[in-house]
Amino acid sequence: MAVEGFDYKAFAESMAEQAKELVPADLKDNEKAYIVKTLGNFTHLAGEALYNDEQLNLTPEQAVFVTQIIAEWSFHKSIDLIHSGILPQYWDGIMQKIAFTIFEIAKQAIIRNIPQEQLLQAVEVHVVKVYKESIDELQKKGVIDDEIKARAESQSNIDTMAQQAQAEQMRKQQEMAEQSVRNAEESQRRREEQRAKRDAEKSAARGVKVDTSQMITNKQMKLMSLALVLKVLSQDKVTTILNKFNSNDSLAISQYMNMANLESQLDGDLISDCLKDMRGVLPIKKVLTKENIISDLMTLYATQSRDSIERLLKKERSLVKRFVTKAYDGEYGEMPLKVAGIITEYLEENV
Repeated sequence: MAVEGFDYKAFAESMAEQAKELVPADLKDNEKAYIVKTLGNFTHLAGEALYNDEQLNLTPEQAVFVTQIIAEWSFHKSIDLIHSGILPQYWDGIMQKIAFTIFEIAKQAIIRNIPQEQLLQAVEVHVVKVYKESIDELQKKGVIDDEIKARAESQSNIDTMAQQAQAEQMRKQQEMAEQSVRNAEESQRRREEQRAKRDAEKSAARGVKVDTSQMITNKQMKLMSLALVLKVLSQDKVTTILNKFNSNDSLAISQYMNMANLESQLDGDLISDCLKDMRGVLPIKKVLTKENIISDLMTLYATQSRDSIERLLKKERSLVKRFVTKAYDGEYGEMPLKVAGIITEYLEENV
């Protein structure tokens, strides 16, 4: 019987709409249209075939999973073909081979009850293989030369998007750090103005003339406050933030970070404001529980593509992969809490 609850037409349309928002801006309109059309067609055909396959006896979730794999790879490899320099009349043939390969591998994986993580790995290996074989075939026929062949083989939009996502995350962290510095400077400036005003009023009451020109913003205090905050960040984040400063300020902050009595040198209000401003980039220490682990992983899955996570775990042990795969369904696998916490932290920092 058909896969009840799997609306392959609506799903294909949804995938095509999402593709419109993700196509690279450097492409021409006809190239963007080709990507969306190709993804939509293959997703629709694959979904329809799965929907009507009475032998597989798929669940709606399985049908969506397989169809989404085809949609994602159709998106990435069609972009690779466009960037490769291969003439458009050869694109469809290569894309059809890739889509058919994914469809057959996915079907066999479901029949043999192969875990999703292994299925994704097998699909990636065979997609790369079919893509390369197709390029080799075009070269043998004299359709492309060595230069275009090399350019085509070097394309990997799936890796490019992962790198862009990582760079965007790093950029946001840098902006947050810079804003925290500006906020801390402004808070310090206001406090010193208020302190200067109070001192001036007290001195005026005593008939003492005060040189308010000495009441200036203390840059050293600001750098020391930032150093205190950076002491709780990872080395990678510290390096990224320090690179935004000139060499003198960066060196000063590094020296302050190594001061044993740094806290005692700072104004308490300034420390508080700085820490509040930095709360967006500071790691929050949570109680290590199964619920918190799953909550953190589900949050990560909602913001990062599954492909990027799977690639990160490609060389990990099967136990780790199985634990992460179960977490996709909100289940906590067989893993000691401490180890699960380390895995979660690793994914959050590297995906």
